[in-house]
Amino acid sequence: MTADIRVDRIQDRAVFRALQDCWSQLLQDSAAISVFLTWEWLYTWFKHLCGDGNLLILRLSCGEDTVGLVPLALRPHILDKFLGVRAVEFLGVRKAGTDYLDMIIRRGWEEHAVAALERFAADSRLVLRLGQIKKDCFASQWASQLEYRGWRVSRAAASICPFISLRGHSWQSYLASLGREHRYNVQRKLRNLSKTFEVQFEQVTSGPQCQEALSLLIGLHNRRRKGRGGSSAFCTSHLVSFHEEFTRLALARGWLRLFVLRLDGKPAASLYGFRYGGVFYFYQSGFDPAYAKHSVGLVTMALSIKSAIEEGAEEYDLLRGDEDYKFHWTRTVRELGQVVISPPGVGGALHQVASQFSRGSRRLARRVLPKTMADAIAGGLRVLDGLRG
Repeated sequence: MTADIRVDRIQDRAVFRALQDCWSQLLQDSAAISVFLTWEWLYTWFKHLCGDGNLLILRLSCGEDTVGLVPLALRPHILDKFLGVRAVEFLGVRKAGTDYLDMIIRRGWEEHAVAALERFAADSRLVLRLGQIKKDCFASQWASQLEYRGWRVSRAAASICPFISLRGHSWQSYLASLGREHRYNVQRKLRNLSKTFEVQFEQVTSGPQCQEALSLLIGLHNRRRKGRGGSSAFCTSHLVSFHEEFTRLALARGWLRLFVLRLDGKPAASLYGFRYGGVFYFYQSGFDPAYAKHSVGLVTMALSIKSAIEEGAEEYDLLRGDEDYKFHWTRTVRELGQVVISPPGVGGALHQVASQFSRGSRRLARRVLPKTMADAIAGGLRVLDGLRG
């Protein structure tokens, strides 16, 4: 027997705010558990970073029971009104470095949700641009089933997330698993730092301490990145406001892992992460270039991994990015991708072509044109992207 699932639109911020308890319980009952799918992360993101996007959360219900939530934002393509379709994407996919997005479906209700969401997407003429997803997540599996039913689905690699399996490890056994050179370097740097300075590695535990430590992290991060062309992590007041609010919420929930490394009482480095479920998520870091010769960035990472092991985390996730330093700590990665799902028919097909042309034009311009001309073309395409939403 097929369950009778109703799909309702939630487009009002007040209703989104009122979903907190329902959202948190459903996430725990799903296979999509991630700090980036919590109500706290996505609602705060929507408040500060959604920009011109319009809220479109899909709520799947069976009777009075909520069995699914799909956090989306409406991002119209410039051609949508002519093609008779509407483009949507996941909440959180832009600006803040959100990984592991998905549809939140209660375990055991996945098959019912597949059919209900297909009917809704078809009736609403939705084009879904779903980014930063894992290959085995519900959204990816749903896309495959829609493709089998005649929908147009295109896939692209987006990024990789290196991660460390900590299950069964002590700090010493984890060190023993590293390459010989890096293991020796970590031990030597830790030992030498303790000989030279009084070393304190502090974890934020209070509200006033949180605000001070976040400001310190942002300052250290921007100072370190200034000589490398800058950073987009905290580059706008909206991003800073987002992190100020989310760190307060994460601290109250027990998720925040914000550390400060002090040498002789002076802040030398900081690391910003989260512990959610069995996973420690490394989000961002910074250090004072004046202490660069002491490898305080490496030391801070080492001490945060040691702390994660000691508190029983099963995984240390370094999140999106293929920076060289991450592969000193692990060789294991997850791939993240994007799928674009369009309904059968001319409108969906043309939307796919337009999307692929835009991406392809950027790549082609970079390959065959002089840098100044390629930059101009890429800039023009960014303007078009801005007009879309």
